[in-house]
Amino acid sequence: MRTNTKKNNKKHDSAVAPWRFMLLLGFILVGFTGLVARTAWIQIIQPDRLRQEGDMRSLRTTADPSDRGMVTDRNGEQLAVSVPVQAVWADPKEIHAADGLKNTAAWMALADVLGLDMRKLTSSVADPKRRFVYLQRQITPAVADYIVKLKLPGVHLRRETRRYYPSGEISAHLVGNTNIDGSGIEGVERAFNDWLSSTPSEYKIRKDRQGRVIENIGIVKEGKKANDLVLSIDQRLQSIAYRSLKYATEVNKATSGSLVLMDVVTGEVLAMVNTPSYNPNNREQYQGFRARNRAVTDTYEPGSTVKPIVAMSALEHGVTSWKEVLDTRPFSIGGKVVTDSHRMASGGLFDILKYSSNIGMAHLALRMQPQWITSKFEEFGLGQDSGTGLMGESSGMIPLRSRWSKIELATLGFGYGLRVTPLQLTAAYAALANKGIRKPVSVLKVSQSPKGERIIDPLIAEQVIHALESVVEEGGTGGKAAVPGYRIAGKTGTAKVATAGGYGKDYVGTFVGFAPVSNPRFAMVVIINEPHGTSYYGGSVAGPTFAEVMSSALQLYNVPPDAPQEPKEELNTAQRSEVKKSATRS
Repeated sequence: MRTNTKKNNKKHDSAVAPWRFMLLLGFILVGFTGLVARTAWIQIIQPDRLRQEGDMRSLRTTADPSDRGMVTDRNGEQLAVSVPVQAVWADPKEIHAADGLKNTAAWMALADVLGLDMRKLTSSVADPKRRFVYLQRQITPAVADYIVKLKLPGVHLRRETRRYYPSGEISAHLVGNTNIDGSGIEGVERAFNDWLSSTPSEYKIRKDRQGRVIENIGIVKEGKKANDLVLSIDQRLQSIAYRSLKYATEVNKATSGSLVLMDVVTGEVLAMVNTPSYNPNNREQYQGFRARNRAVTDTYEPGSTVKPIVAMSALEHGVTSWKEVLDTRPFSIGGKVVTDSHRMASGGLFDILKYSSNIGMAHLALRMQPQWITSKFEEFGLGQDSGTGLMGESSGMIPLRSRWSKIELATLGFGYGLRVTPLQLTAAYAALANKGIRKPVSVLKVSQSPKGERIIDPLIAEQVIHALESVVEEGGTGGKAAVPGYRIAGKTGTAKVATAGGYGKDYVGTFVGFAPVSNPRFAMVVIINEPHGTSYYGGSVAGPTFAEVMSSALQLYNVPPDAPQEPKEELNTAQRSEVKKSATRS
């Protein structure tokens, strides 16, 4: 009986097992079908959402490092270059996630190498929600290597560039400088910022969990390549000019000085220097009064240096001639007495220019219409923008009045009542050296000489040049500006410094001229502002600097001498014998 029962149970079990199997198989089939359907839904019908989430985790946009354009002089000498440096930045969230602030010794070492206060450093990364904070910009490669060895979690390095100026304070005013982000803030760095700047190209890449690039997808945004800038200046002359001007400023105990040297033929500025200066590589030394390019920003009353322009206007309008003799004795006008430092009872226009007679020029100015003088000043570029594009350039001031008093007109004749920049005055004398042809001024190197505009009759210009040559000869006011072997034409200027309500006790000493007279190549102005030494006259304080720099320029450019050589006296027999004896003794 028991045996039959067991057999019946076995039959029952075997009968149930297929049903259970089919049920389980059904569940598996349904689950598998669901998985396939879900997979199809995700992969085929709606793949975008997961793809987007995956891209958010792996896709990144990166940019190629781009450098600012280089600034060079006309001969390729580097004046401004970008050098690679590093920036230290931190990810506070990463630091707190790794509990990185516990490594106090490493953080103290970081603070020490960066020159930062430990408490300020740690407080800058105290917020765990922040993801980026600069610790310090533009560190040297040696400091960067040291920081890498500290192995601080969340502290990273980022490549950037720093502007370096090899010429330092010599060309600081003209070249200018940039801010920490590489944008120009002074000089040609600012004036031509768009030309020098670059925009990096942006690329889309894919990274893995370790931050390694596994796929370069393509360019997102095409960048702009930087352009180099070639200036017109010659760094050799720039160095000579700065050294000489700095010496003159110190010797004459002056508050400042400016020098501009131009190529008469092309209108290019070959040197532009000022004192005091600053080192653009040291941002801590940056001060507003040192950074000002006084050659284009500062204006002053030119004094006697504009007498040749007034004389040309007088000759052009026929109010005088070279043969006329004028009364040059002191006279009173409008309650003021017009006097000369070099006294003479009378003199022609030649002597008036040679000895810089205020009285003679006042008499000529009183014969003229004010517009004749002011318009001639403007034709020579005074009171006008030079067109160089330099930031902060002043246009100066030419007085335009409906009514003129006699004293205003008289003083205008010897350079008071108007304001000009050193660059404008140099360009005016360059036009005179070109026999009355004014050419555009450029601080960039030009490929060919530009066409100029005639502003005065060439015969009148040549006559005035002949008179200005006498200024540098013996007896003239500019004898200290003479260059041995070369004919120099120029003019001294000594003007009082205007103050509130009148004129003070200080002076501005100026010498402006060009050489060689036979075939002018260079024009230059030297200004010594408020000298407090033994002399304040332009010929004494500015003349020697003019002679030194002009001599260097003429020799450096192999300009042949044009001054007539004095005949050497032949030695007689006794003198030859003495020379031989002296040679034997030596």
